[in-house]
Amino acid sequence: MENVVLIIHLLLALALIGVVLLQRSDGGGLGAMGGGGGGAISTRSAATGLGKLTWILAIAFICTSLTLTVIAAQNASGSSIMDRLTTGGDAPAAEENGSTLDTDGLLPPPSSSGTDAPLVPRAD
Repeated sequence: MENVVLIIHLLLALALIGVVLLQRSDGGGLGAMGGGGGGAISTRSAATGLGKLTWILAIAFICTSLTLTVIAAQNASGSSIMDRLTTGGDAPAAEENGSTLDTDGLLPPPSSSGTDAPLVPRAD
């Protein structure tokens, strides 16, 4: 269900981009707001077919966005990621040679030769 809504959402996004790019530019943009637009801001232009289609696609896009949000909320586990990190594990397990494992995955695993030689030689 989520995949179907997501595909529809992506198609709506592409269609909305295309329809907006097809519309005729009024030429003024933000420049029409400053210094004597001649009442261009207060006049309302006639609704065109592309304008109506833009509104329809925008409303459908918002509806699919809300639907995806509801689906994601239902699939959530109900706990925070931080809760799982702080209460998720006991003490790290010990290896055969007595060292502990790096549970964060930030450090490389210990070498199989048993020596912890530095990767960069020391300048003595």
